[in-house]
Amino acid sequence: MATTAFPTRDDFAALLNESLGGENESFEGKVVKGIVTGIENDLAVIDVGLKSEGRVPLREFAMPGQKAELKVGDEVEVFVDRVENAMGEAMLSRDRARREAAWDKLEKEFEKGERVEGTIFGRVKGGFTVDLGGAVAFLPGSQVDIRPVRDVGPLMDLPQPFQILKMDRRRGNIVVSRRAILEETRAEQRTGLILTLAEGQVIEGIVKNITDYGAFVDLGGIDGLLHVTDISYKRVGHPSEVIAIGDTVKVQIIRINRETQRISLGMKQLESDPWEGAAAKYPIEGNFTGRVTNITEYGAFVELEPGIEGLVHVSEMSWTKKNVHPGKIVSTSQEVEVKILEVDEEKRRISLGLKQAQSNPWGDFADKHPIGSQVEGEVKNATEFGLFIGLDGDVDGMVHMSDIAWGVTGEEALALHHKGETVKAIVLDVDVEKERISLGMKQLERGGVAAGGSGTSGGSGVNKNETVTVTVLEVRDGGLEVQVGDDGVTGFIKRTDLGRDRDEQRPERFQVGQKFDAQVSGFDRSKKPTFSIKALQISEEKQAVAQYGSSDSGASLGDILGEALKAAKK
Repeated sequence: MATTAFPTRDDFAALLNESLGGENESFEGKVVKGIVTGIENDLAVIDVGLKSEGRVPLREFAMPGQKAELKVGDEVEVFVDRVENAMGEAMLSRDRARREAAWDKLEKEFEKGERVEGTIFGRVKGGFTVDLGGAVAFLPGSQVDIRPVRDVGPLMDLPQPFQILKMDRRRGNIVVSRRAILEETRAEQRTGLILTLAEGQVIEGIVKNITDYGAFVDLGGIDGLLHVTDISYKRVGHPSEVIAIGDTVKVQIIRINRETQRISLGMKQLESDPWEGAAAKYPIEGNFTGRVTNITEYGAFVELEPGIEGLVHVSEMSWTKKNVHPGKIVSTSQEVEVKILEVDEEKRRISLGLKQAQSNPWGDFADKHPIGSQVEGEVKNATEFGLFIGLDGDVDGMVHMSDIAWGVTGEEALALHHKGETVKAIVLDVDVEKERISLGMKQLERGGVAAGGSGTSGGSGVNKNETVTVTVLEVRDGGLEVQVGDDGVTGFIKRTDLGRDRDEQRPERFQVGQKFDAQVSGFDRSKKPTFSIKALQISEEKQAVAQYGSSDSGASLGDILGEALKAAKK
């Protein structure tokens, strides 16, 4: 360069650039080594071989929360931001130097999938900041621990391992996880611990968590599931009824799945099984007292003793309350008496009967109200075929429409009564097994079925094959409704029993009030007598033959009957 006698400011700048140009290119934006030449207050004076020295705050030479240990003569690495500032000093940064070196190191470790060491030093939205030897990373709150951590204080400013999940040097972003390290360590511990456990082994553990379906028990580094059904032989509604978090419990290992590292535990297996010998303790037809533990749509569960429950099916709940929800018959915790219907020890099932432990109201009614007795009750329901009457013992009896009233059709008889009306009736029949009671109302109007009686009378006051005088009460297509005398029992003569000849078997040839003789041919299910003119005719014919001759004498049947008629007139 040519010199002038009087150099200008530009000439000095050119000279300076010429002498320092190489230094600018080789130093700026790079990490270089320097010597600490002095400590001034909170600053370290460092010489990196430039025209001037630089100053760096001491805090940049210390880890978060620690004091810098730096003295004159120490060699350190710093980042040269600018060779010279307005004060003529070099602009140096220890943080930038550490950051650049840290990024180089972290990128290599991230590629290899290795753990890195860092220190949690600050809290930010959604997580925490971690110093990874100069580079600052983000630790999400969900990645701090395996379970939510309420207080992170003990973890602050403590060097510990982390796993890099993601990093972008261009944007300066690094995301790390502490949880991944804990899970990996725990998996290693679980693998080692599970090898020491065996099915059937009894071990102690600490209850760590409780759910609706069971509890998780820490067995010393590995968790096992204690299902609610394996806590006790007795019914357990929720695990918290028996155990609490932090309790030390003795459990038996039921199953171990070494592939999934899942362990099933049991507490009731350490107790004696109450089902052993249950069939002997609870014989069929035996009556026992129990407590209702649960009610469902199909029945109620009754605890006979801790660990043994039986089911009372809805069909075995009540003699009289049909199609009713079990909750309307019994309530939870209620003490009830039940009868053993069936015991299956293998399936651990006991069928119980609630109604069987009580007296049968149909049998009670039959004992108190024999056939022919009079009862009174309220019309509970009217159907197309009859009336249902509420009776003593909460049972119902039915009056068929043909037994409601005389002289009217069944439909007309049904219209004579309404629901809620109190009526009187006669007991016609009681079937305890089928739970049916047959009643009659019209029988009260004109000498209903008489109570008592035995043998061939059927309790009606007349005997089979007896000849009686009857009065026509009603003429039907199928025959005649008749009554013995003026106030005797009522019965029926079928169309075919109105005479021997077809021409005589016409009900319309009779009138209401007409009287004639008939023979008692038998009794129906309700013990009502049945009559027959035809049977009487045959009987009289036989008597005539016996009295006036037989077919062997040569006399005709007409002669015999003629003689019989003459005798009858005399």
